Amino acid sequence: MTRFTPDPITNLAPGEIFVFGSNVQGIHGAGAARTAARLFGARPGVGAGYTGRCYAIPTRSYKSGKFKTMPLHYILSHVINFLADASHTPGNTYLVTKLGCGYAGYTPEDIAPMFNGHPSNVVLPKEFHDIIYKS
Repeated sequence: MTRFTPDPITNLAPGEIFVFGSNVQGIHGAGAARTAARLFGARPGVGAGYTGRCYAIPTRSYKSGKFKTMPLHYILSHVINFLADASHTPGNTYLVTKLGCGYAGYTPEDIAPMFNGHPSNVVLPKEFHDIIYKS
């Protein structure tokens, strides 16, 4: 049976990691980033990689008082790094949120293919799964 990321995620079992879309500066003020900070220990100023019981994948940047969505190739480079990290830590289970599909403004069709070939310890939202594994 295929497991999907719950929505919303309000608690983590031992060994589970919350994977969320962040901004480069690590300002975790809204959406899943806020959940990461409030519930799972994401630290201010950490916009990429491990932070608390989380893994941040930057999808936006903050400069001159404005948020800017990062280009897909930039997000992809961080997803590739994440998938490599996840493959080296098979004892963890990574719960991927619909990162990039909220404030960043991308669609699941834009983001889901980045996770194609993900390791078995990476759990995807149903929308991402359905796009990757179309019947």
